[in-house]
Amino acid sequence: MALKIYISGEYFDKEDAKISVYDHGLLYGDGVFEGMRSYAGKVFRIKEHLVRLWESAHAICLQIPMTPDEVAKAIQQTLELNGIKDGYIRLVVTRGAGTLGLDPNLTSNPRVIIITDRITLYPKEFYDNGLEIVTASTIRNHPQALSGRIKSLNYLNNILAKLEGLKAGCVEALMLNHKGDVAECTADNIFLVKNEAVLTPPIDAGILAGITRAAVIDLAKASGRHVREMTLSRHDVYTADECFLTGSAAEIVPVVKVDNRQIGTGKPGPVTKDLLARFRRETGA
Repeated sequence: MALKIYISGEYFDKEDAKISVYDHGLLYGDGVFEGMRSYAGKVFRIKEHLVRLWESAHAICLQIPMTPDEVAKAIQQTLELNGIKDGYIRLVVTRGAGTLGLDPNLTSNPRVIIITDRITLYPKEFYDNGLEIVTASTIRNHPQALSGRIKSLNYLNNILAKLEGLKAGCVEALMLNHKGDVAECTADNIFLVKNEAVLTPPIDAGILAGITRAAVIDLAKASGRHVREMTLSRHDVYTADECFLTGSAAEIVPVVKVDNRQIGTGKPGPVTKDLLARFRRETGA
C-alpha cells in the first residue's frame, strides 16, 4: 500500500504528493518543520514539538492555518491511515505559493504537510559500538543572522557541515559556533560525561532546543546525576569520559572517537548505556 501524505487537509499517494514550484518553501527555504517519533502509536512529546513549531513560525512571521489540536489530530490520523505505530513524522509548514520575489506578503495559502514513515537513522552497530565524528570547518549560523532555535526549512548550513563529515568517512559532524565553542552536530545535540556529570552546551550557544535533549536532561536528573548546561570547548570533548548525541531520529547514540581522538575507553560508556536504557523504557522502544 502506498504511503499517504497529508497536505493541507487532503491525502495523496506518496508519488502524487506535490506542492507548487512557486511555494516559498521550495524557492527560499521559507518555512518551518518538526521531526517526531511515534512509539506504539503515540507521538513522543508531541506537545513540546508543537510548541517549538509555533514558536519557530512566530519568529519568522508565518501564520500556521491550523490550531495545535488540529495538527495533532491530523498527525494521529496520518499515522493510523498508514498503519504506522513505531515510526517517524515529518511535519512541514511552508510559506505558500507566491512570486519569484522575496516578499512574503505576496504569498498565500501556507501549506501544512505531514509525512509519516519508518526510519532507521543509524545501524544497530553504531548503538552497540559507537560512532566516529569530525569537527566541521563550517560553523553554526551566527545567532544574529538566523537563530539556532528556529527549525527552518533552510538547512544548507547543516548540509555543508554534513558533507564535510561524509568526505571524512563520518556520518555526523560536530559544529562550533561563531565564538569557537561547541554547539551541536548537523542533526543532533551533543552531550559529554565527565566524572559522572552530564554536560551539554546551553541554548545560547546557538543550538536547537532539542526535544530529545530535554528528555535526556530530565532522565539524567531523575537518575540522580548532576547535569550542567555550560560552554564547552573541543578540549572538553577530547578529554571527556563519554560522549553521545541525541535527536528525534537518532534517539541516543554513543560517540567513541572525535577528530580521530579516542573518547574515554573507546567504547560506549556506562552513563550513555544507562540513559539509553532509561529512554527506551520511557518510550517503550
